[in-house]
Amino acid sequence: MLYTLHSENPQARTVETIRDALRNGAVMLYPTDTVYAIGCDLNSKSAVQRVRQIKQLANDKPLTFLCPSLSDIAQYAIVTDAAYRVMRRLIPGPYTFLLPTTKLVPRLVMHPKRRTTGIRVPDHPVSLALLNALGNPIISTSAHLIDEAGDVVPDSIADSPNISRFDLFDCLEKRVDLIIDTGTEPGYHVSTILDLTEEEPIIVRRGLGWEAAASWAAEMRY
Repeated sequence: MLYTLHSENPQARTVETIRDALRNGAVMLYPTDTVYAIGCDLNSKSAVQRVRQIKQLANDKPLTFLCPSLSDIAQYAIVTDAAYRVMRRLIPGPYTFLLPTTKLVPRLVMHPKRRTTGIRVPDHPVSLALLNALGNPIISTSAHLIDEAGDVVPDSIADSPNISRFDLFDCLEKRVDLIIDTGTEPGYHVSTILDLTEEEPIIVRRGLGWEAAASWAAEMRY
């Protein structure tokens, strides 16, 4: 199913329809403030497993998920005072925070050895509307093109500004249950990843907004 949502003011009735599908285990292709993502309800084990299959991710690869606010993050991760100060400055925005998990995070999502997870608070009206309607975090793993053999297209091709949302729709329409179209083209820059499991934040991956994150992390050292 293809659902059209306004990019700034998503229609409440359509959001509720999508919410109901997610509660029933649907997997979706949807826009975020970084890239188009494949996602589902964090608490739907079967849907999470399907996301892993689509992305060809082994169970030892952790999955990132979205929360609507900083207070929601505290339910799913152990947040130190230092981590809180960093996140308060940077969210909402294109940042993924690696944090120790609480018992609310399913094993299928977290890193099996480190027991950490990646969490984001997106700066995106549609993503936030879905999160608030669902009442649970939503899995967020970047969408990639799938070739005719069912294999993931290499990042060098898939993460290109020349790839349109219709390319993604055509490649993934038979693998996901629903697609959300806001009429805007997908971004091709990923989020910046910050490891907040130690006392000082460490930038693991430079993505959108990494300069601001680096500046704030430097301030914290003094």
